Amino acid sequence: MRVLITGGAGFLGSHLTDAFLARGDEVTILDVASDLKVRHQLQNAQFRYVRDSVFSREILEGLISWCDVVYHLAAVVGVEHYVGDPYQVLNVNVNGTQTVLNVAFKARKKVIFSSTSEVYGRSLSIPFKEDGDRVLGSTQIDRWCYSTSKAVGEHFCFAFYKLGLPVVVLRYFNVYGPRLDHMDVGRVITIFLGQLMRGVPLTVIGDGRQTRCFTYVEDAIRATVAAGLKEEAVGRIVNVGSDEEVSIKDLAAMMIRISGSRSSVTFVPQQSVYGDSYEDISRRVPDIQRMREILGVTPQVPLEEGLKRTIEWFRRQGVEGNR
Repeated sequence: MRVLITGGAGFLGSHLTDAFLARGDEVTILDVASDLKVRHQLQNAQFRYVRDSVFSREILEGLISWCDVVYHLAAVVGVEHYVGDPYQVLNVNVNGTQTVLNVAFKARKKVIFSSTSEVYGRSLSIPFKEDGDRVLGSTQIDRWCYSTSKAVGEHFCFAFYKLGLPVVVLRYFNVYGPRLDHMDVGRVITIFLGQLMRGVPLTVIGDGRQTRCFTYVEDAIRATVAAGLKEEAVGRIVNVGSDEEVSIKDLAAMMIRISGSRSSVTFVPQQSVYGDSYEDISRRVPDIQRMREILGVTPQVPLEEGLKRTIEWFRRQGVEGNR
């Protein structure tokens, strides 16, 4: 099988690349980012890295005509971007996605769209079910631009699905593991990792009682691969995650214990970190019945084991190489 992964040089994309190459498939990635996370595959005859953008229409058309399935992962992700450059978030995540779907529709190629648990917003209907309502804050709060951009992407997916394009929408819940993006920024785990490695206090925003469910990357990749292979997934939204819920303050304590770090925990006001353009979510727990039944995937890696593997990987890489 020939697989195209937009955004394939990123955290999730690089692991997805490894998974398909391990199956014996051909993989091409399209990305504007460095090849650092896929450098170990550059000599693989089954692998090709194209450094360009999804907005390069001619290149995109050539790559999609070549492949059998498109995994659209290219996006602007990270809280620092939501509040720092909402235009770029909206432009890439909405217009870039529309471009990919348009080209795929003309070429009649299946698309697996990478969405997010952020789509649910601050819904109080726990666990989050794929057909559940979305609850968002004001459009004047930049924090919601990412959620909105991904939801618009989903709407485009289903609009094209009604026209005959086979699509699958995957909503990821806090995926983590080796090759996570830069420490000290972005995801809470990478922020905590950077602080652990430097032996400084772990900064927990607010009272730390907000909860999340973290998904080890191997489990997420098994579900992602299955989404492209199983016909029963076409036309569906599927949560990709774990239902093991943990508070952020307990996550911080767990990472300190696992790492053996001398770091402590300090609580900081949300406004001091993100200003007035961010609103936090109290709980985020997925219903993963569809992942089990449609994709045939059940999470295998408990949080403590996944964190241990992740911390060990970052230590082997060295702090400076991951900033």
